[in-house]
Amino acid sequence: MRFSPTSQPVWLLALALAAFAVQTDDYIIIGVLPAISETVQLPETTTGQLVTVYSLTYALAAPMWASLPLRIPRRRALCGALIVFGAANFAVLLVDSYSALLALRVIAALAAALVLPTALAAASAEAPPQHQGRYLATVMTGLTGAVLIGIPTGTWIGAILDWRATFVFAGLLGIAALLVLVRTLPQAEAHAIEERKTLADMVRPLLNGTVTAILIVTTLAVAGNLTFQTYIAPFLSRLSNVSPMVLAVLLVCCGIGGLFGTQASGRLIDKYTPGLVFVLVSLMFCAIMVTLAVLWTVRPIPVVLTAVLLTIWSAAAWAVPPSIQSMMLARAGAEAASQAMAVHSSSVYIGAALGGVVGGGVFSVGVGLVPAAAAGLAFLALAIMLPTKRTRTAGPAKQSEATETV
Repeated sequence: MRFSPTSQPVWLLALALAAFAVQTDDYIIIGVLPAISETVQLPETTTGQLVTVYSLTYALAAPMWASLPLRIPRRRALCGALIVFGAANFAVLLVDSYSALLALRVIAALAAALVLPTALAAASAEAPPQHQGRYLATVMTGLTGAVLIGIPTGTWIGAILDWRATFVFAGLLGIAALLVLVRTLPQAEAHAIEERKTLADMVRPLLNGTVTAILIVTTLAVAGNLTFQTYIAPFLSRLSNVSPMVLAVLLVCCGIGGLFGTQASGRLIDKYTPGLVFVLVSLMFCAIMVTLAVLWTVRPIPVVLTAVLLTIWSAAAWAVPPSIQSMMLARAGAEAASQAMAVHSSSVYIGAALGGVVGGGVFSVGVGLVPAAAAGLAFLALAIMLPTKRTRTAGPAKQSEATETV
């Protein structure tokens, strides 16, 4: 199927749907966290670690899949991973204990760690040379779309039916992508199967001290965001007496803010340096977190004000990744770009796992301290990044569209 300006191959849209399913499944717990805690009879600080376990498993598994000396055709690997992904989510209907749910989260994350990189590899390999960036960007829209549509929809489904239905929803998304890909994804045998990266290849970019600093900044920035985002449901329920239905609406506002932030960040990076954009949006993120921490002391806060603050927070949080990715690509250089970005992807999920741990610890001390802790991690990332923001990146917006965002 040929690409035209007005249409895209069906299999490419299915790859975007697969990315949408994986990202939705990662954070779908956020909207139903209180309900899960009530079912398993554990505090929210414990059940919130389900997000941490998923993210940490992904972070460890993605480089592992990339380094294994396997020669499995892309379509077979992708479809097999989506089958496991769907089964792990459907199996939630059969469990009622935290340990069983934790095990299913690990299985789903192991599958997801193969789905997204394989989807990107397939899009890159099958794209005409002049449209490779556009194909990759199409797959990546599944990630931002998950924030705008997937997570709020899952929260709404959980409020109407049951929290288990949110996982069934994620599983159905994965199976829908599978059914289309089985029929439409071109056979990889027609192409040279990519050379697998060894563990040494994955680690080599870390020998660059500046790249290492950027990876640390990525981890801290994502951790700061996830410290707050993981516990957003219980925080908002206490800040503005938010019900599950209202929470779904607020998450839609977050998704809209995230899409705006991503697009605005690309334009700003084109005009200014990525380092300057990172500093500005990080300061905005910190300001919103500090504001929420202060407003906690005078709660309850009107829902309208909460919606405005959350929209700005999401815009700032989603504006951070393109700036970091642009600096990463500039510092790593063309020869090491693919390896550096592979390791960068893992640092994102390590940051998400760290954020869940930090958020859980702070939440157990005091709910109102969660946004303050998020701001602290973001300030630390800023302190590390400031000495490295010197080089202007050429064409960063196009690069950032083809790389994974948080």
